[in-house]
Parts: sequence; C-alpha cells; structure tokens
Amino acid sequence: MSIHPTDLGTESNQVNLERVNLALAQGAIAKAHQLLNEDLTAPDISHLLSSVPPKQRTILWNLIEADDLAADVLAYLGEEERSEIISRLEPEELANLIDSFEFDDKVDLLQELPESVIEEVLLSMDSQDRQRVEDVLSYDEDSAGGLMNTDVVTVRPNITIDVVLRYIRRYHELPPMTDNLWVVNRRNEFIGQVPLLTILVSDPSTTVREIMQTELEPLFVDTHENEVVQRFERLDLVSAPVVGMNRKLLGRITIDDVVDVIRASADHSLMGQAGLDEDDDIFAPVVRTIRRRSVWLGINLMTAFLASAVIGLFEATLEQVLALAILMPVVASMGGIAGNQALTIVIRGMALGRVGSANIRALLSREALVGLSNGLLWSVVIGFIAYLWFDDFTLGYVIGASIIINLLIAALIGTLLPGYLKSMKIDPALAGGVVLTTVTDIVGFFSFLGIATLVYT
Repeated sequence: MSIHPTDLGTESNQVNLERVNLALAQGAIAKAHQLLNEDLTAPDISHLLSSVPPKQRTILWNLIEADDLAADVLAYLGEEERSEIISRLEPEELANLIDSFEFDDKVDLLQELPESVIEEVLLSMDSQDRQRVEDVLSYDEDSAGGLMNTDVVTVRPNITIDVVLRYIRRYHELPPMTDNLWVVNRRNEFIGQVPLLTILVSDPSTTVREIMQTELEPLFVDTHENEVVQRFERLDLVSAPVVGMNRKLLGRITIDDVVDVIRASADHSLMGQAGLDEDDDIFAPVVRTIRRRSVWLGINLMTAFLASAVIGLFEATLEQVLALAILMPVVASMGGIAGNQALTIVIRGMALGRVGSANIRALLSREALVGLSNGLLWSVVIGFIAYLWFDDFTLGYVIGASIIINLLIAALIGTLLPGYLKSMKIDPALAGGVVLTTVTDIVGFFSFLGIATLVYT
C-alpha cells in the first residue's frame, strides 16, 4: 500500500525538515546521515524528499544506506518525485529496490516507467515474477485488472477445515490484508469465499462447502476502478476477488488499493480545477512548471477575450449608464458560483456512478428549478440594493432580470457540461470549470447589457 506523506503529522514533518535543512546548511553531512538512517522512518524521509528542491533531494537520497529503507522510501514517494529519482538509477539497481515491494505496488511503479525501462526491469526478474507482472500490465491501469494483486490463497470446497488450517500453516506469512480464503473448483473458477474468522471458530471436521459464502459477486477484470470503489463502499469490503470473463480467479483487490484510488480521484478533482496535475512536484523545475501552467493561462486568456468582446458590443450603453460597468462583475460572479455548484454535484455523481443517461433529465429539471428559484430570490435582493445604491429603479429591474437568466442558464450548463465533455473524451474535472466560467460570463454580460440596451435606448 502506498501511504502518502501527507498522512503523517504536519508538525513533526516540519520539525524533521528543519533539522535536516539545518544539518545540510552547516555542512554536517554525518548528522543528516544519522537522521535519515537511524532517527526517521521511511514515510518521514519520503516527506522530506517531497519538501525540498531537487538538488537537496538528490543529496538526501544518496545518504540513504540500506536498500530496504530506500525501497520503502521509494514506495511512499509521489509519482513525479519518484520518477525524478528513478531516472538516475540503473535498471538492475531499480529492480533490486522494487523487489521488496508488494506485488500491486510493484506493478503501479512499473506502469509509471518508460517502455524501455520496463523491459530492462522485467528482464532482471525471475521468470515467475516476470510472467505475473506482465499479466497485470496487460490490463488497463484504471481497471480491476490493473488494481489487483495476484497473491491469493485458494482452497477447494470439498476439504475440511482441519486440512485448511494445516495448509495455512505452511505459509511463512499470509499475503497482507488477507481476510478471506477464496474457494475455487478444479478449473480455478471462483465459487465463493471463507472468512478467516469463520475458519478459526468452525469445527475442524466441517468442510469448506458447508461454511463458505457464495453471495459475493466477483469483480470482472475489466471493471472500471470507479465501480470497484463503489462496490467496496456499498458492501464494506476489505478485499474482493477478480475474475476473467470465464470466471477463473485471477487475483484480488484490497482496501488499501481502493483508498489509493479515492485519494488520487480527490487530488485530481482539486488540482484539476486549477488546470494542474495532482502529481505535480512542488519543486519541479521552473521551465517545466511555466510550460504546464501557461497552457491553461492561454486558454483562460482566450475565454477572457470572448467575454470582453461581448462587453464591447454594448460600448455605447456603458458610456450612457456608468453604473452598468460597476455592477457587471456581480452578474458574472453569481452565475459562476451557481454553475460551479451544479457542475460539482454532477461530476461527483458521475464519479460515484449515480449520474448517467438514465437520470440526467430528472437531475436537469431539479437543477433548473433550483437555479430559477435562486435567481428569483437573489434578483429581488440585488435589484433592491442596486436601486438604493444608484437611486434608479430601472437599473434594479435590469440587474434583477439578468440575475434570473444567468442563474438559470448556469444551472443548466453546469448540469449538462460534464456529460458532454466526457463524451468528447475530455476530463470534466480538468476542463469543466474553464468552459463553465466562459459561458456564465458571456451569458451574464450579454443578458445584463442586452436588457439595459433595450431599456435605456
């Protein structure tokens, strides 16, 4: 399981960072070496590496002595920081480090590497491990096959609990997060499961068939990771079997893998709102950061010019009634907020599998009613404020009407936009906010200034 450094105490992380920075600043390499190899855990060290610039990161990485500690640190690192360190390692060195990884973490790491590096790392593995890794790598990264671990313990239905217990004792240790044994037939087809707790309290002469549970439906290997998350959430699972289309057992997914998916999805949604990647290194090179951010700044510039062009159509009206220029941001801001509320609800619903073609019309009607109701409510409030501010009843009417229109359109666009973007193979979390802001700005300015033009001219 990959545990992110942010899981740890923020205060202790800052103390560790200050201690290491002080040691490096004073040239006390021996002190920094002791801190890394004797005083700090792998999660602590990974947090330090993520919290310092690349030059210091390289120094700290080179101070890590034991291979098993270095491997643990590598497992805890974020994708971009890990890629930076991996780029300096030889394939054989990398293969030695990831040899101690849990199988699913090993596959996750390999999925991040260039094809040429994957080939070299695979060649350094023994044939059995190589085959297992290649099998999992053949599945999509965001599918059940890409998430699964092939370390499973299986039993046949006709054996007794006494035989099962003797079989378990032959293991040096059970695979992590083992809460069930999977029951399969002679063709390795999934039949059911037997919880370990049930085994411990059952009569040794009882057969597996008598106590096994058959209600749990296995996950098919091509099941999308979002559906996997929903299954775990709905059934409170710790682990779940993964089968091929022929129902042959291929592996299992455990709750730690699901937590990683949830975290990645949350990070993606948060960072995507700013057009950023959730795996961005906070100390990435300036040129790389400029390139990444400039793309979205350029897109935003184009959308801003579109909104400005709409305003330019009503230049004469603005010159006639200066108060319109003062109130324009109110209309655009209210539309943007209302639209983002609907957009967020729909994107979350789609991620949880609760929004689709079957219920989008009902949701659209609901959001339209909410948008219209809020528009009526706030049009009265904003219109009254505008009247008191500029002593102009007509101005209050104009902004009130435009607020109703913009909030209604914003709710409709915010509801429909995620589905449209998804059909165009565009990530709604990444592009939705930019498109929505453009639409609400243009609709808000056009409705406000258009109504004002009709009324004042």
